[in-house]
Amino acid sequence: MVGTIVSEIYGNIQTIAATKHTILWGLLVLVPCLAFTGLSGYKIAGKAPRGQVLTKLKRMRVIGLNGICILVPCAFFLAMRASELKFGWPFYSIQFLELLAGSINLALLGMNFRDGLRMAWSR
Repeated sequence: MVGTIVSEIYGNIQTIAATKHTILWGLLVLVPCLAFTGLSGYKIAGKAPRGQVLTKLKRMRVIGLNGICILVPCAFFLAMRASELKFGWPFYSIQFLELLAGSINLALLGMNFRDGLRMAWSR
């Protein structure tokens, strides 16, 4: 998100295109990391999660769906349009959607991190 915002404010069209391609390649690392985080949470939660654990698992479902259904397709679309140097209202509309969905995921991940720390301290 920071890369997108900085490239839009201070960069030229080549910088924006390079940023979009970097984000696309970054998905090769980010998606498996998030999947591992979610799967490890499911394993630790056990068969009948309750309380904060259940809340964290519900958030991870939203984060995963948001990532797979919105963020990944947006990244591909934006990288494709940027490589063609087509920056119009479709590009900026999808970029806004990507930033919004990314902000939601960031907030949910932050809430999960906070709750994880609380759970660790309560032990």
